[in-house]
Amino acid sequence: MQSPHPMTVKITPDRLLLFLLLTLAVFRIEAEGRFFGAKETVYPAWFKDSFLDLREDVAEAAAGGRRVLLFFHQNGCPYCNLLVERNLAEPDIAETLRSNMDVVAVNMFGDREVTTRDGDTLTEKAFATAMRVQFTPTLLFFNEQGEVVLRLNGYIPPQRFRLALAYVADHMEERVAYRDYIAAQRPVAPGGSLINEDFFQSPPYLLHVRERKPLAVFFEQTQCPDCERLHREVLQDDEIKALLNAYDVVQLDMQSQTPLITPQGARSDARSWARSLNVSYVPTFILFDADNNEIIRSEAMFKRFHTASMLDYCLSGAYLQEPSFQRFISARSEHIRTQGRDVDIWK
Repeated sequence: MQSPHPMTVKITPDRLLLFLLLTLAVFRIEAEGRFFGAKETVYPAWFKDSFLDLREDVAEAAAGGRRVLLFFHQNGCPYCNLLVERNLAEPDIAETLRSNMDVVAVNMFGDREVTTRDGDTLTEKAFATAMRVQFTPTLLFFNEQGEVVLRLNGYIPPQRFRLALAYVADHMEERVAYRDYIAAQRPVAPGGSLINEDFFQSPPYLLHVRERKPLAVFFEQTQCPDCERLHREVLQDDEIKALLNAYDVVQLDMQSQTPLITPQGARSDARSWARSLNVSYVPTFILFDADNNEIIRSEAMFKRFHTASMLDYCLSGAYLQEPSFQRFISARSEHIRTQGRDVDIWK
């Protein structure tokens, strides 16, 4: 028997277009970078199950001799996870919180209704915007009048976290500023030197005279383990070095009287300027745009991805169109992945 002729398929323009689209889709799936580092968190059962009426929460806490702590978080936040699984796992920290504060979790992108101390009703995300939350976790501690007496923007390690809790639990804000309280609790002995980097500028620090470049100011001090970690684990990264190359970069000992002229043209010194900027955590770095406006600051423990994102946020001018740093991070992460590069937000 004679073999049948092979079947032929007519290639129409529509079929060709469909084939090309499917090929591109498969290529995109294969080429897109992977995403790592997100961590979901189970929050302690002793957190308050609140109706998110701040007036009621403050009144109830005050009646029991406690204060309110709002814990702003978001899904997949590894820094929130670290705060819960490391800091709150310490028995003394958990006991201090449970005895002295009502902890209320707020999702910075959530849709639950929040009633403010003024009686306004907002969604969680609108409330987070109104409170200028740029990082998670952000912790807001309220007094008996519903006023914020301490704000922690980001994760801080257990030893420093204990000091923050003691400051609020003992009502120390009525007697001393937080930065002075911390300085008294952790005095720095004379001697020692800061860790130098090639990209740090040398004095004189005339910070008002620059060639239309943004400015990065690192406030550090001697005998500072967190400063050592910043230099060892973050500032040696090639991407971060490349970003900093587009900045004027200055390192200041926040306990020193090193003379300088601020970006606004005022004569000052490192210690006085740090005080006027309310710098309390070391290391802190503050980013100013070319017009000498403060854009964003890091005053907690951040790893490489978030540090690079802060530098990119200011340098690129993205802050002009996107006021939310967290939304910028999400968009930046997606852009990197579409280029076929992996993203690890916990690196």
